[in-house]
Amino acid sequence: MAASVPVSLALSGCGTSGPGSAGGGASYWFLSGPPQEGIRQGSVDRFNEANPDSKIATTAFLNDPYKTKIKTALGAGQAPTIIWGWGGGGLRTWVEAGQVDDLTSWFDDNPKVKDRLIDSSFGPATIDGKIYAMPCETVEPIVLYYNKKVFDDVGVEPPESWDDIMALVPKFRAKNIAPFSLGGQSRWTNMMWLEFLFDRIGGPEVFQAAFEGEKDAWSHPAAIEALTKLQDLVRAKGFVDGFSSVTADSNADQALLYTGKAAMMLHGSWSYGIQQAQGGDFVPSGGLGYMNFPPVEGGAGDPSDTVGNPGQYLAISAKASAEQKEVAKKFFTSGVLDDQEVKDWIESGGVPILKGTQAQLEASKNADFVTFVYDIASNAKTFAQSWDQALNPTAAETLLDNIVKLFQLSISPQQFADSLNAATGQ
Repeated sequence: MAASVPVSLALSGCGTSGPGSAGGGASYWFLSGPPQEGIRQGSVDRFNEANPDSKIATTAFLNDPYKTKIKTALGAGQAPTIIWGWGGGGLRTWVEAGQVDDLTSWFDDNPKVKDRLIDSSFGPATIDGKIYAMPCETVEPIVLYYNKKVFDDVGVEPPESWDDIMALVPKFRAKNIAPFSLGGQSRWTNMMWLEFLFDRIGGPEVFQAAFEGEKDAWSHPAAIEALTKLQDLVRAKGFVDGFSSVTADSNADQALLYTGKAAMMLHGSWSYGIQQAQGGDFVPSGGLGYMNFPPVEGGAGDPSDTVGNPGQYLAISAKASAEQKEVAKKFFTSGVLDDQEVKDWIESGGVPILKGTQAQLEASKNADFVTFVYDIASNAKTFAQSWDQALNPTAAETLLDNIVKLFQLSISPQQFADSLNAATGQ
């Protein structure tokens, strides 16, 4: 989810622009927006109240500007003490540049911290067998959402296959309803479609080959079929008119769904909390439907597979002082996923990356959704990390740029494959 937009930031709490903060405490940058920002800030506020001599100062950013800001700050040696991220390929570049600390021995010395987190969350935090980030927050598979009232009004059922998706498009269009909402300007939202189509048609091995840099991996027949089917959906007017100018940071794509201007939307599980916070009575009244992405006829992929974020990740800047690093580690031990934060994530519709939360999930007001997400994450044969986080930033930028061109029908599936082969092939 890389971006090259002008930097703009929204301050949350005590903002800071450097690696340290007043009083010998630490600094922490993370993403803004409801409900996640408030939950993140709440955990810091509780930590600061309990540790008045070693406080953490926070700064919150919109999603796309954050990626530009943190890259610049790391390169200049001005990163915050605690760096929020997605792990994977981005974390690898920080590791290779010596910009973040190796936390392996710290986890070995603090087994209670590691043992309470679900095992799969450590995958994107681990580079060449060593752990460089603290898994945190929630597991976030990508979900196919739909507006139940729109479906009832049009007299159709949720799709059970790719053919069903294509058949629904003209039925919604006939009622002047966009079949799918899409914040296409943000690019990574478009990517979700390819992630599922590659998996459902060819299985996880197709992208894995590309990730590992195998020659001509993006030209695999299943990849070309997935790229072709995506363009079939674009040509059929499957997405909201003007999707290339809709931004995900503004949540305009979410509003199209809960106001009934769009029938469906493919988005992360975090979208539930946004719709709950901003959609009025849409979620409380039971208007939101959700499902895993349906299979593609004849495809080799397992329909239980999912893609998305196995967790979020907190790294520690190598440039921070010893005192600041100690504050960060104390926060990892006593502040990250404390009891209140766990409760807050569940109440927002999130599934914390902790073992043994089933009873809390089932008792929450969002029981149906959070147990649905928990079941997807725990039952998936493969839980693939989002491509733009799995790949290194340079390859991810090529990927996102070409996805935009693919959705705009300005390049063919083979041209897309050629560009990505050049970016990732060895």
